[in-house]
Amino acid sequence: MVRQERAVRTRRLILEAAASVFDEYGYEGATIGEVVARAGVTRGAVYFHFASKRELAQGVVEEQFGRDEIPERHCKLQEFVDLGMVVAHLMPRDPLLSAGARLSLGQDVFGDFSGGAAPGWIERAECVLKLAGERGELLPQVVPAETAWLVTGAWTGVQIQSQKMSGRADLERRVAVLYQHLMPSIAVPGVLATLDLGVDRGGRVVAELEAARAAAAGSGEGRGEGKGEPVEAGAAGAGSA
Repeated sequence: MVRQERAVRTRRLILEAAASVFDEYGYEGATIGEVVARAGVTRGAVYFHFASKRELAQGVVEEQFGRDEIPERHCKLQEFVDLGMVVAHLMPRDPLLSAGARLSLGQDVFGDFSGGAAPGWIERAECVLKLAGERGELLPQVVPAETAWLVTGAWTGVQIQSQKMSGRADLERRVAVLYQHLMPSIAVPGVLATLDLGVDRGGRVVAELEAARAAAAGSGEGRGEGKGEPVEAGAAGAGSA
């Protein structure tokens, strides 16, 4: 068990180091040697977990999922908005999300990773929209699968333009504007009026998640739990693997 936990931590460390390297240098410029140096592990440890640089890059792309945790809401369309706003908040701050976008969206000379991250984001959005439809939150003409595809594509385009024009400095504002324009064509009026589409929505949701995790950790310590191996930063929720 201890060996398995150590292997999980080492794999996460390698992926985080690889993300920072891919994000800085791109796929072609990245080297296993630089990943080894940043992770502080041996080259053998990297190859134990990832057989090649391409497999390591694929791991970075896949690791995006699980970093998009959002609180469950009574209003599923608020969850839908929160998902996009949380990612917009985290992407400039989280090398795994940033590198995953660079590798999977063709913002590099090497960008073909089985469709990249888009299919996963579309599926995630579609699931939330289906729940919203079951609760009567969607306008009659809305087809969750089509809307999920459209909104994911629009979000991706906003992210690319923000990266090119401002280095993602305005990403949260641009994504908020996107939702402000799109949600009236998706949500029934009564639900639309309740949606929080603020520019700072992503940051507030992330702060909510961090506070909940801190409270849970404190509660665990109070019961005598959580002793032994410390929890690493980003091991759960919006910053987790």
